[in-house]
Amino acid sequence: MLFFPRWKILTILAVCLAGLVLALPNVFPRSFLDRLPGWLPTQQVLLGLDLQGGSHLLLEVEVEGIIAARMESLEGDVRGLLRREQIGYVGLGASPSAVTLTLRDPAGDGERARALLTELDPNLAVAAADDGTITLTLKPEAAEADRRRAIEQSVEIVRRRIDETGTREPIIARQGDTRILVQLPGVDDPERIKQLIGTTAKLDFRLLDTTTTLAEAKAGKLPVGSEILPADSERDASGALVEYVVRKRVMVGGDSLVDAQPSFQQQGGQPVVSFRFDAAGGRRFGEATTENVGRPMAIVLDGKVISAPVIREPITGGQGIISGNFTVQEATDLALLLRAGALPAPLTIVEERSVGPGLGADSIRAGIVASIIAVVMVMTFMIVFYGFFGLIANMALIVNAILLMAAMTLLQATLTLPGIAGIVLTLGMAVDANVLIYERIREEVSLGRTPISAIEAGFKRAMATIVDSNITTLIAGLLMFGMGTGSVKGFGVTLSIGILTSMFTAVTLSRLIVSAWLRRARPKSLPI
Repeated sequence: MLFFPRWKILTILAVCLAGLVLALPNVFPRSFLDRLPGWLPTQQVLLGLDLQGGSHLLLEVEVEGIIAARMESLEGDVRGLLRREQIGYVGLGASPSAVTLTLRDPAGDGERARALLTELDPNLAVAAADDGTITLTLKPEAAEADRRRAIEQSVEIVRRRIDETGTREPIIARQGDTRILVQLPGVDDPERIKQLIGTTAKLDFRLLDTTTTLAEAKAGKLPVGSEILPADSERDASGALVEYVVRKRVMVGGDSLVDAQPSFQQQGGQPVVSFRFDAAGGRRFGEATTENVGRPMAIVLDGKVISAPVIREPITGGQGIISGNFTVQEATDLALLLRAGALPAPLTIVEERSVGPGLGADSIRAGIVASIIAVVMVMTFMIVFYGFFGLIANMALIVNAILLMAAMTLLQATLTLPGIAGIVLTLGMAVDANVLIYERIREEVSLGRTPISAIEAGFKRAMATIVDSNITTLIAGLLMFGMGTGSVKGFGVTLSIGILTSMFTAVTLSRLIVSAWLRRARPKSLPI
């Protein structure tokens, strides 16, 4: 076991050198690294929220609103289908979980209506009663698929919105069935981030209903297929928000947008948002504006009318602007939201924490001090008990710390305060393998073996115990990393990486150093 072929020696030395090169950027400030050539390694270990400061948000996705929105859309589809097929009905309406209606002629139209509604959407469950009442609900598997899709889309859209703000290394992950964890290290304006995350940003282009007045609509004469929506910021003489009667039918949705940018009007210089549709959306928008020249169009964002311009001429280029008395920041944020896409369901903040950068700096300082004290005490112990062989173990311990930082830098693992605790624990455990080997060597020496034979037997016979103990610890670390969250996960990351690096240094590197010393010194007795 003490013989090393040349390729193995070169491999061990190359791993140690690569670890040093990868870990070295962590001792330099970011401003210095940014000036280095691009081919040099400049990545540093990512600092978690508790070390760098920033915001921690736990968001709840209101998935039940997905089903309710689908039922509202289904209501319009059912109305159009039954009218086309000339099937009489009354009482058509949508609830958060179902659409119900009653047929005028259950005996004559019952079977045909049920067959048509079943074909309307294969994911619908159609139940008919003897009195002609028909209830449409989503099948359980379809409802669950909608909920799961809403969570996945929400995670991706939140990620795109935060990335647009330029936040460095955010942590965005699904937590549980309906929640999203968002950690934003170094964020100095959490209120703006919260506003961007919590805005649904559902944009619709609709027509105003000019067949009735607002007063008539409020008096109970609201036409079928219309609704009353408030303005976003426009107010009347009394200071109340202006309200509009708006058609529910959407001419073009915001999902057809491919770009949105803040800009300024040529006349007046007011901030606006310029937008551009994809080919299909541009075609629908052109057709809708061509057919409705002279009519007012409502631009609706999250259920509020932000602008209601009159269509002066057909807009066939697939481009346009949104004006609404925006400030520059509001226009920038709206353009960001439209580019990132609309959330499929509203988000609510159920937990919020903020960590100041001063507290993070104190944590880093305390962690470094604790690590230094731990390393010094471990090194002192090894020298006192094992002399020269303790020095070899200490050399391996230093390389282990370098490889640990290099591995975390390469994997871009996030270092947290519990992660620092994991590093300190790893450094203390790193010499366990050396202790087992050296105690075994002592036993072999006491039995009268020669130095080479004693060292050979010590490394060989201690290996099984070393592997068993480290594998059990590695299993625990991997479970904490895979199943834990937050601080538990951070501890599992550093513990797992540390176990692997300590196995390499304590067994392979230490054995190489001892082998080189034996060949050079050829001792007659062991200084252990």
